Amino acid sequence: MLGPVILAASRSDQMRRIVSAAPVTKPVVNRFIAGESVQETVPVVQETAARGLEVTLDVLGEDITDPAEALRARDAYLELIEALKPLALGVRAEMSVKLSSFGQALSGGHELALKNVTPVVEAAAEIGTTVTLDMEDHTTVDSTLAIHAELRQRFPQTGAVVQSYLFRTEDDCRALAEAGSRVRLVKGAYKEPATVAYQDKAEVDKAYIRCLKILMEGEGYPMIGSHDPRIISISQELARRAGRKLDDYEFQMLYGIREAEQFRLAAEGHRVRTYIAYGTDWYGYFMRRLAERPANLAFFLRSLVSRG
Repeated sequence: MLGPVILAASRSDQMRRIVSAAPVTKPVVNRFIAGESVQETVPVVQETAARGLEVTLDVLGEDITDPAEALRARDAYLELIEALKPLALGVRAEMSVKLSSFGQALSGGHELALKNVTPVVEAAAEIGTTVTLDMEDHTTVDSTLAIHAELRQRFPQTGAVVQSYLFRTEDDCRALAEAGSRVRLVKGAYKEPATVAYQDKAEVDKAYIRCLKILMEGEGYPMIGSHDPRIISISQELARRAGRKLDDYEFQMLYGIREAEQFRLAAEGHRVRTYIAYGTDWYGYFMRRLAERPANLAFFLRSLVSRG
């Protein structure tokens, strides 16, 4: 299985240097990354919104090593919010944040991440939009959900992400599926041990459906983070059974992946949100995209061969 190998490579400084130096890398990365700056990314947001899709924006950066980097992550999101303000898109353009970027893994990281992310959530609310807390590896789940609960006391629209490959996620979904909640369900893209996560793809998929059923039958707002045609079809059936209207849930997919499907679903009246990542620290994000889907890896390898 190549997925775990690629995920391990995403943490390797040597592989980072090799991949970054390959002449073909940047053209391929551009398929998944909207740009390196806010200025490059705003036109992508405008075009995406004009074509009927909503967006969530991720300023790339994680594995920070000191509090100053956490402040820079905070400031990068505040800059993004200022750029979004004149677009007046409201919740059609929200943000996704990784709390590791805000200092979660540093000494005193829980408090530091909460302190740094709060101004971002406040600024987002001021322009009529919101923030979703991305989920990272299993060691961060308790802290992330605790910060999510704290933020929701003032900003109830703050979203959370859960990952179906973790054994605990069904219970987390039950706790989160309350009125006013926004929960993005994904399969998971980190290398996790067998003690905490399903290792077999079929088991991950089954867990995804069980979790989605909980969310659809709950009182919150499910956000279906998947490109899998079978998952998308089952999601629509579960929504129908739960009596949900088309605007009572949404599909979320990554920028550059299955774009035709995104527009097809939007044309049918579904809410579809594109996850747009940008920034210079693209390596870890890019490698996880390769690990998630064999088609992504095949695309990259074909490019290497054709340009080699």
